[in-house]
Amino acid sequence: MSFKELKLHPALLENCKELGYETATPIQAKAIPVAISGKDLLGIAKTGSGKTASFVLPILNQLLKDYAGEPSRQPKVLVLTPTRELAMQVTDVFKSLSQNLTRSIKSMAVYGGVSINPQMKAMYGVDILIATPGRLLDLQQSKAVDLYKVETLVLDEADKMLNLGFQKEMEQILDLLPKRRQNMLFSATLSKELEGLNNIVLSNPIVIEIADQKGKEEEELINMSGYFVSDDRKGPLLRHIIRKQEMKQVLVFASSGVKADKVAGKLFKNGIDAASIHGKKSQSARSNALRDFKSGELRVLVATDLISRGIDIDNLPYVINYELPRSPKDFVHRVGRTGRADAEGMAISFVTREETHHFKVILKKMKRYVDMIDSETLDFKP
Repeated sequence: MSFKELKLHPALLENCKELGYETATPIQAKAIPVAISGKDLLGIAKTGSGKTASFVLPILNQLLKDYAGEPSRQPKVLVLTPTRELAMQVTDVFKSLSQNLTRSIKSMAVYGGVSINPQMKAMYGVDILIATPGRLLDLQQSKAVDLYKVETLVLDEADKMLNLGFQKEMEQILDLLPKRRQNMLFSATLSKELEGLNNIVLSNPIVIEIADQKGKEEEELINMSGYFVSDDRKGPLLRHIIRKQEMKQVLVFASSGVKADKVAGKLFKNGIDAASIHGKKSQSARSNALRDFKSGELRVLVATDLISRGIDIDNLPYVINYELPRSPKDFVHRVGRTGRADAEGMAISFVTREETHHFKVILKKMKRYVDMIDSETLDFKP
């Protein structure tokens, strides 16, 4: 379906054309008309499916119809995300699609890890506020923002927000919002917890699920392989694979920020340009590492699952699971970072013998089979 068929404002269609958006993805084709109608929406679609534009376009479309009013500290739209990186990513989409519109629409991201004062000063006149829950509550308590006139609430990556223990903050935020509003939840997976949140936030929502409609050809773009390896040999194996296969732009997943730092540090000491990114890093360090990785200047980025939600690269060639995630859903998110935009990708997993059963469970959920290589047969120094 073309964007012209979605009854969007002509200025938005022109921006879509300028950005190379010609054909709507399945989630966009189904979600945008529902969002434009004003109904509550629960959208389930895999990572990289175009979920962000599914709510950005109808929100901008509605704001273009509304009377702008006098500038204030009362945004009309609130988008909540679990991480700073995702907040910035969503804001970039809003800003890119807000160019040359018939009236100015101001969007802004607020998040922790940086000084709150500049955010407080810049809040005046914001139409669309993209926020992480903790910083939003800080701003509200400082009277820098009033949420009582929010007309549209969006929860992006709602599944991850639930897993991260934002329940208390979410309850506080919901109490600050007007009861009458449009609500949209977007997630890559549908879980029992998400269904529970659905009952609290949404009112008779239209449920759109695209998650299980991944085509065979697209799935085959992700080549998967695995290595049986003991914990003490993972570092040498990682360096061996990167060097032997002459890998560039490698996203490595670790289980914690501490482990990510250790893995990246060891790579750097052995002559492989690497950096880590996780929640305890400063905002400037995270932004710089992500920028350098996306541009190709940084060869290896070692990340935790949470932070990876802000890493969106169409042609990412390699994902390596240095440690397996606990959840099959997180594994799907990880490997889904590669094999996008009709470009092949490789997902490699390090598996200890003790994790064999867990890995089999993950693969069964994905309906995939992986040929395993015993690292003991490889010639590299531990």
